[in-house]
Amino acid sequence: MKDKDALPFPLRAYRPEDCPALLQLFEEAVHGVAPGHASCREQYTPAQLDAWAPRLSGEPAEAREKAWAATLAAHCTLVAESGGRPVGFADLEPAEGYLDRLYVLPAFRGQGVAAALSAALEETARAAGRRRVYTHASLTARPFFERQGFRVVRRQTVERAGVAMDNFVMEKLLG
Repeated sequence: MKDKDALPFPLRAYRPEDCPALLQLFEEAVHGVAPGHASCREQYTPAQLDAWAPRLSGEPAEAREKAWAATLAAHCTLVAESGGRPVGFADLEPAEGYLDRLYVLPAFRGQGVAAALSAALEETARAAGRRRVYTHASLTARPFFERQGFRVVRRQTVERAGVAMDNFVMEKLLG
């Protein structure tokens, strides 16, 4: 990041206490809509959305939170805030240059949050010696990643909770 103060929303490092809020943000980002912006509902069926981002409670929710907490802590994870609360987050596995998750609340789409998160993690990948960053982008996220300079490597079908859905392996070469 060149000038943190010039970003539309401040970015900070992930803290373990963020995990519950980030899981909720993830669910809202996948299931929610914002007028004038692409939504996952336009590209995926309700069954696919539920498999991708199930609304869990009890033991399944605790198990998912524990798994997420482990990967968010192990990766380089950044959180974008507005008014002291998370409005977006993204995480990068720097050894491989894999951009694992990038989600923004529907009400904050189109305001530069995702672009700031992506750019900051690309800089982290460069600093770690990576020559490329790659991700598995949803049908909905593909146009965003293309605007950031990523290219489609291939379309693929993945399975989540026994439900098939398509996404794209995309990569960006880092200069």
